[in-house]
Amino acid sequence: MQNCQGNGRPDKDYENWRWKPEQCILPRFDGSKFLELMRGKTLAFVGDSVARNQMESLLCILWQVETPINRGSRRWNRWIFRSTSTTIIRIWSSWLVHRSVEAVGIAPKGLDKVFLDIPDETFMEYIPTFDVLVLSSGHWFAKRSAYILNGNVVGGQLWWPRQAGKMEINNVDAFGVSVETCLTALATNPNFTGIAVMRTFSPDHYEGGAWNTGGSCTGKVKPLDVVVRNGFTDTMYGKQVTGFRKAVQNSGKHSSKLKLMDITEPFAFRADGHPGPYRSPDPNKKTQRGPDGKPPPQDCLHWCMPGPVDTWNEMLFEIIRREMEGDSS
Repeated sequence: MQNCQGNGRPDKDYENWRWKPEQCILPRFDGSKFLELMRGKTLAFVGDSVARNQMESLLCILWQVETPINRGSRRWNRWIFRSTSTTIIRIWSSWLVHRSVEAVGIAPKGLDKVFLDIPDETFMEYIPTFDVLVLSSGHWFAKRSAYILNGNVVGGQLWWPRQAGKMEINNVDAFGVSVETCLTALATNPNFTGIAVMRTFSPDHYEGGAWNTGGSCTGKVKPLDVVVRNGFTDTMYGKQVTGFRKAVQNSGKHSSKLKLMDITEPFAFRADGHPGPYRSPDPNKKTQRGPDGKPPPQDCLHWCMPGPVDTWNEMLFEIIRREMEGDSS
């Protein structure tokens, strides 16, 4: 769904723009060196569909060096590069904390319950086997759910009974707590000896509505000159960074296991880098607005491949290189 050229997108300039940091040089991705640095090691992408987007970008880049073996299952995506015994894994974890649909207090059965103070066991039990962990979350906090803290229902998103009074925690506050919970659990786990990279909130570029209410990014073919501020993105980013900093404080001497990969501001400029209506190879798909002026279904959240998302893996490569080579520059 992110192969924009294969799905008929007519322009290609979005593939060629590169982000230039102000105070350093970001080297191009070196696939052979990456695999050598990760010899015998495991890299895990854990989180939502944007985590999958980044993992697939990395696989596409590495595929130019070597074709991996697919050893995945229904629970995990797993790819192995035999030349260096490097393993890349993806694990789905919508909120990075424990989720249940069982009834809790006033929250009925069937509704997603997000336990903000319990890390997601889906991946936590496997972290001793991970050398690098890339975490992606945030967008699911816009989904209908109830928030549980210390065993009590403390808030919700798109759900809250009138008789329950005022919520203690809204969705953006819940996001911050979940980040602190997950990262603290990772850093303080004595069996996790790798590094955990928290990638910051990935901006979307829907205009005129959300993903399910006619939002569009059709016709965006160049990066923005000036970012149009998005209050939700800015708030989620702030809560995430605060949660990261609290986790660092909580972790003490183990805090060096935690890394922040800050992509939110630079990629807010890349309104041109999303699939938009080019989400499938169907030659009969709609790519123009209809007679009523409404746009076709759009993806203005995920990123075209190749495209801006590849830069995230250049940043990840640099984090790994510095960690493995002991470069503190």
